[in-house]
Amino acid sequence: MTSHQINPFYVAQQQFDQAADMLHLPDDVRAILRVPQRELTVNFPVQMDDGSTRVFTGYRVQHNLSRGPVKGGIRYHPSVDIDEVRALAMWMTWKCALVNIPYGGAKGGVIVDPKQLSPGELERLTRRFATEISILLGPEKDIPAPDVGTNAQTMAWIMDTISMHRGYTVPAVITGKPVNVGGSLGRVEATGRGVMLMVREMVRKLNWPLAGLRVVVQGFGNVGSTAAYLLHQLGCTIIGVADASGGYYCAHGLDIPAMRAYVDRHPFHLLEGYNAPGVERISGSELLELQCDVLIPAALENQLTGANAEHIRAKLIVEGANGPTTPEADAILGERGIIIVPDILANAGGVIVSYFEWVQGLQEFFWDEQDINEKLERIIVGAFQQVTTMAEQRRIPLRLAAYLLAVQRVADANMTRGVYP
Repeated sequence: MTSHQINPFYVAQQQFDQAADMLHLPDDVRAILRVPQRELTVNFPVQMDDGSTRVFTGYRVQHNLSRGPVKGGIRYHPSVDIDEVRALAMWMTWKCALVNIPYGGAKGGVIVDPKQLSPGELERLTRRFATEISILLGPEKDIPAPDVGTNAQTMAWIMDTISMHRGYTVPAVITGKPVNVGGSLGRVEATGRGVMLMVREMVRKLNWPLAGLRVVVQGFGNVGSTAAYLLHQLGCTIIGVADASGGYYCAHGLDIPAMRAYVDRHPFHLLEGYNAPGVERISGSELLELQCDVLIPAALENQLTGANAEHIRAKLIVEGANGPTTPEADAILGERGIIIVPDILANAGGVIVSYFEWVQGLQEFFWDEQDINEKLERIIVGAFQQVTTMAEQRRIPLRLAAYLLAVQRVADANMTRGVYP
């Protein structure tokens, strides 16, 4: 089964069902939490540079609103579909509950390859998509953020579009904005920083030395490159990285700062064409199977599957991406004694600092970067301790422990609020 044939929403539901069974959730609560609360599909025209008009399809899905307004990224990718967006929205609900911030989960996406559009086309697409989903958005309702294929500039256009409709600036309607229009310091690095902190905490727990720890990172976008850079600074040896252009391997360690500088200069922010002495080109699948201490899948979902789980040679997997491991792979890796720090914990740094950005936007009172990084560390390390304690007490994998904590919190909020009317 290839990765795009595995339905991510079924994966998300399977993970939920496993936790719901262990928690003995009442059937009515289970029925509510198993599906998204709201789904909006939009088909919208965009004028292209050559004067023609193309119609694009986009989605915004809100999974659960019981703990507060919903939060979740907007993804621009050719493989976006409704089930992927549903899965990502559901994972966001658990992620926010796990780190105990007052949000439900949402997600959005447009079926588009942003690399094929000019900056002007991308801006027109973004503003029109924002207009179409604006009926759902607002600082007290639904606060998007960047995801795969979108960035701070995309968020600035969305914020401006919503603000133009309202007639005044609404900074808190979106997070991941540039700092000069109300973004938060530390937001760009936040997800990668969270991944680094989870590697550090897990390695400490296992009594492994950080210095010389051999790390492989799949994905060299915002999350992967930041995690690689911060781990490199801690003295880890990053032996392999990959992005859409393929894999790059060097047994005695890659020069991560040089690779980041190369990506910054590349028109599509890729490693394509990068070469340095001692660096071998390998395929993306070979990269995942390298012998290493820590593997960080930080690209798309369904990377570790029943097909390749037997060949993974990492001792520890820390999930930078959402849903990179299928339940089938989870079971195989678990049997092989490979520890997995799950996505809803490992990559929660982004939503934690998005929460800080939202709070700063509502108050128009901004914090410094040190303050933000310290608060991020306190929250994500606190959640890590709760998850590892639960896993040890119940002798279950970290993912299941994380789900038990998260699903219970969301279920409790639903039961406390009751069913309206």
